[in-house]
Amino acid sequence: MPASAPIVEVRRLNRYLGEGEGRVHVLRDIDLTLDAGQTYSIVGPSGCGKSTLLYLLGLLDLPDSGEIHLNGIRADNAGEAERTRLRGALIGFVFQFHFLLAEFTALENILLPLLRQRTIPEPEARAWAEEVLCRVGLRDKLHRRGNQLSGGEQQRVAVARALANKPPLLLADEPTGNLDQANSEALFALLHELAATHNQTILLVTHNPDLAQRCHHTLPMRDGRFI
Repeated sequence: MPASAPIVEVRRLNRYLGEGEGRVHVLRDIDLTLDAGQTYSIVGPSGCGKSTLLYLLGLLDLPDSGEIHLNGIRADNAGEAERTRLRGALIGFVFQFHFLLAEFTALENILLPLLRQRTIPEPEARAWAEEVLCRVGLRDKLHRRGNQLSGGEQQRVAVARALANKPPLLLADEPTGNLDQANSEALFALLHELAATHNQTILLVTHNPDLAQRCHHTLPMRDGRFI
């Protein structure tokens, strides 16, 4: 196991959705520790709380109680500006839907977030964006607009965008859902490589049992709890 401090520590996390008689206890006293350089999969039936947990870890939603620590920083009680800063510095997120800028090219969709970070010069950012797109199998689609790409190609651009700033934590909600078998295998191999070579932590939600079991750790979930 890695010797470094955990990238994620969650303690007694609870989340409710809805109001009144329709209020549902979606997450129930979740405890979770994610170590650097490891890949994790969350599996379970629809509605068990998998995606809700990802949104909380990605600081896109707030828990009703409990604590979320990212890279040693408590994030659940941070203000909006601080949560935004932590997301930009620590987290890459692959949604079930790609949310690309349709009128921009695949390369521009990767490059714009990199330039917004202002951490590397534009030529270096462009070279890295091209490399990431090539590594997800889109070498010949760099200058194709988002609305000219297939659903699977758009999903791979979304993965490349999430990986582009080399986040310590990558959260992925069904990242291979729109991909064929070959591209699913290639993407999964890339995620494992990044975890090993860049000490990144990968947490993915998937209904693909084969991919789930090939992660370092598989976390079954049911009724808002890990089992």
